[in-house]
Amino acid sequence: MVEKQAAKAASREEVKKAKKTKDKQQEKVKIRVRLIPIWLRVLLVLIFMAISAIVGIIVGYGVIGTGDPSDALDQSTWQHIIDLVEKE
Repeated sequence: MVEKQAAKAASREEVKKAKKTKDKQQEKVKIRVRLIPIWLRVLLVLIFMAISAIVGIIVGYGVIGTGDPSDALDQSTWQHIIDLVEKE
């Protein structure tokens, strides 16, 4: 009976050791290589934000408003808007 308990205890120790070594091996395997680096992700987000802002200006001015969509990015249009906002 004592031998069986000793055998069980020994097998438990072996199982724990095996799990620890397996966990260490899995930790080594879990190293993740990023396909797109973080700096490139940030740059892409900024580019997409700029593109969406430009598209939003064109849609808002040309499609929703009464203006011509090509006039949405003209300097004279923005100068007129600034003059209206800063009117004294």
